Amino acid sequence: MLGRLILATLSTMFAIRYWSVIILIVAAAIGFFVYTTTGGGGRFDFKLGLDLSGGSHLVYSTDTSKVGKADLQDALTALRQVIERRVNAFGVGEPVVQVEQGGALGTGQYRLVVELPGITDVNEAVKRIGETPVLEFKLVKKDFENNMQDAQGVPNPAAFEDTGLTGTYLTRASLQFDSATGVSAPVVRVDFNSEGKKLFGDITSANVGRLLAIFLDGNIISAPVIKDKITDGTAIISGNFTAEQAKETVRNLNLGALPLPIALQSTQTIGATLGSDALRAGLLAGIAGFLLLSAFMIFWYRLPGLVAVVSLFIYCVLMLAIFKLIPVVLTSAGIAGFILSVGLAVDANVLIAERLKEELAAGKTAQVAIREGFARAWLAIRDSNTAHLIAAVILFWFATSLIKGFALVFGLGVLVSMLSAITISRTFMLALGLNEQSKLGRFFMLSGLTK
Repeated sequence: MLGRLILATLSTMFAIRYWSVIILIVAAAIGFFVYTTTGGGGRFDFKLGLDLSGGSHLVYSTDTSKVGKADLQDALTALRQVIERRVNAFGVGEPVVQVEQGGALGTGQYRLVVELPGITDVNEAVKRIGETPVLEFKLVKKDFENNMQDAQGVPNPAAFEDTGLTGTYLTRASLQFDSATGVSAPVVRVDFNSEGKKLFGDITSANVGRLLAIFLDGNIISAPVIKDKITDGTAIISGNFTAEQAKETVRNLNLGALPLPIALQSTQTIGATLGSDALRAGLLAGIAGFLLLSAFMIFWYRLPGLVAVVSLFIYCVLMLAIFKLIPVVLTSAGIAGFILSVGLAVDANVLIAERLKEELAAGKTAQVAIREGFARAWLAIRDSNTAHLIAAVILFWFATSLIKGFALVFGLGVLVSMLSAITISRTFMLALGLNEQSKLGRFFMLSGLTK
């Protein structure tokens, strides 16, 4: 019986120390990954937000008055997707495009927020985002075939009938070259979705012999004769384009027309120097906070305090790796959330240390004190961190884009801090306090916890 007990104890000691070594090795590997992938702009480099890297911040108001409640969310989603396509088309790294609802309780007007890191030419950004290529197909009324527009090319509104067929039904546009006339001329091919295909087929079948004017941004670019019913959902636009004009038309059509009207409300440009200063200040604040907290923990709790500092360092490494892998776009608000989460991680270790002090004062052995101290501390850690998580979710759900970054980082920090305090700190303390008869064990017993 005694032999089995000794064997079980030795097995437990070996397992705990084994896992302690594994944790240190994994933490070192993660730290190496964080260090080697920082800088250089690689795939896993930190993604910095607008306020840290510089760029443009644009806010648009949206007109949702003509959209029913049932279709509002779909229209807002489509608006965000169209703007994202336009932004991505001119090579912006890590753009942020969000639709937010104003008002204290999120019941006001919807706004479109666009952040373009690295783009400081606001005029160009506004031009690209605000372009609204509108493609329309209109039938030419009889007796107006030669009177569609005036000498300046302005269309005559009385000459056309709306068909309901617009660029909304497009799936894609592509550049082709038509050699039917013996000379390769650039044309634009337009493919419709299933609804547009049916609508286009109905229009062409019912109006053979009539002119179908094609408008782009209110200008007539082509008015071909409908020679036959077209059922394949494909239209060819031949507007005497140059190759460059045809490419531009294809690009605009593929970017899509805006499903909702937008109006520019405000613009802000943040210089790269200001962004680097904010980043430097955030890093200095984080390092200073970490060193001060570490000094306090070691001074007040001695060896358990040192264990808490090691766990805290591993926590920081894990958080930085998560920022790279998700990836999280770091802003100054996000850095503030990270620093605050470090304080919460320390708070969990303080609760654990105080519970250990109570158990050791009651005369319990180090092993029993560690296990029961962690078990008692867990309830308070769980409840407080649950409250913090609820606050983070509420902030992320209802707040603006700036606060969302803070809430995301803060929420991740709360989750990881619980892991580091309950799992990592516990494993290290058990490994150090396994045998209170050893020199290390006696030092653990005589540390700040027992004063």
